[in-house]
Amino acid sequence: MNYTIKKLTSVEEMEEMISLIKGLTPDLSPQSYKKMLREMVPHNYHQVAVFEGKKAIAVSGYWLATKIYCGKYLEVDNLVVHTDHRSKNIGKILMDWMLNEARESNCQTILLDAYVENFKAHKFYYREGFIARGFHYLKKI
Repeated sequence: MNYTIKKLTSVEEMEEMISLIKGLTPDLSPQSYKKMLREMVPHNYHQVAVFEGKKAIAVSGYWLATKIYCGKYLEVDNLVVHTDHRSKNIGKILMDWMLNEARESNCQTILLDAYVENFKAHKFYYREGFIARGFHYLKKI
């Protein structure tokens, strides 16, 4: 198949990815998603998508920032491949793109979170050279 990758440059383009994003976050409403994007984009949040023709079949958000423990980093955020397109190297296409983006942005690290129960994602990230370095804790308030 012939796939194209596009960095999404506007909030409106990102809003169109809601159906893919809901594959990982099914309870997310379009209104909440739009509100979050408007809050995140000014703080170095970006998205990249893979298209088959004109149809988006995968998307991932990412952040560019700096932390003391890892230096400048690219953080993968909500990498989602449509169920009909899994196991076709689409995730690898996105990860390779982000690795290149991280290098071009002079990042020292790529990091990400994965849901504890998402074993297929764990296998994919290990295969891509990631290591499980710690725990990510959260507390809803």
